[in-house]
Amino acid sequence: MPDATMRGPAPGRLYAAIQGRRNAGSLGLFAVVAAFLLAYAVLHPGLLTPAGLAKFTQSWFPLALVAMAQAMLMLAGGISLAIGPTVSLGAVIAATVMAGGGGVAGGIAAVALAGLASGLVTGLIVVRLNLPAIVVTLAGSFIISGAALVVLPRPGGSVPDWLSDLLAGNSPTALAILVLVVLAWKAYLATPLGLSLYAAGENPVGAYRSGVPVDRARIAAYALSSLLAAGAGLFVAAQTGSGDPLIGQAFTLNSIAAAVLGGIGFLGGQGTMRGALAGSLLLSVMISVMFHLGFSPVSQYVAQGLIIIGAVALPQLRKALLP
Repeated sequence: MPDATMRGPAPGRLYAAIQGRRNAGSLGLFAVVAAFLLAYAVLHPGLLTPAGLAKFTQSWFPLALVAMAQAMLMLAGGISLAIGPTVSLGAVIAATVMAGGGGVAGGIAAVALAGLASGLVTGLIVVRLNLPAIVVTLAGSFIISGAALVVLPRPGGSVPDWLSDLLAGNSPTALAILVLVVLAWKAYLATPLGLSLYAAGENPVGAYRSGVPVDRARIAAYALSSLLAAGAGLFVAAQTGSGDPLIGQAFTLNSIAAAVLGGIGFLGGQGTMRGALAGSLLLSVMISVMFHLGFSPVSQYVAQGLIIIGAVALPQLRKALLP
């Protein structure tokens, strides 16, 4: 029987070994988020009321979900350019099924099934055929966009009024759902596949030699990521009251931006999900603050780009100045 030292560290020890690097820069990020929230509260005093907090959470919620979806893949060493089209697909399926008599339960089930299926197929192609994730998901984005147009060629369908009121009214439902999603993520990290996620992104070869189920962890990441993105689409459909096959276009780049702002590394295994959520919150508040300050749409995009570049460059500057 091979010696244990030859097999390398167990998944749990690999997970523990990268804790320090995962949490690098978290305090600074949270401080910046707090500063932007304070600025937004000053510019928009209604934010601190129950209704204001509920409305803000609802506007942030879809971005938070897609940021988690993208971060999950980046932590595993992958990436997806199909997040936005999957949001659109979830929205049109929800609106079509619910308007067609399938009911809310049927709509939710159809959205979940579509999300899991598309993510599973993508993961299998990336992992089993060993193809670049960026190429596969780029192709997948066209296929999923086409599927959304087949389901609903133009904006239409409907979501029951009571569901729109529940998710997009003045209730804190969106925040409650987000808390449940975060708790589910914490529970997932305690499973063998969850423990394997960081190891697969940090050092896939070493993790594989250590007995870590790298392939299964990466495939599961794609399936769960797509499920979150489709769920974001369902929520967007509830916000607008209908489905739109193009409504998710901006979410792909925004999900990457939020993950990067949150400290998620492109090489895998670096960062935390709370960092990705903080990054999505920062991006959402930053847009709101610039809007209230009268920034033009063009200048908002330029400012976002500069801030994202700064967020990526800051760790490298810190290493160069403080070796």
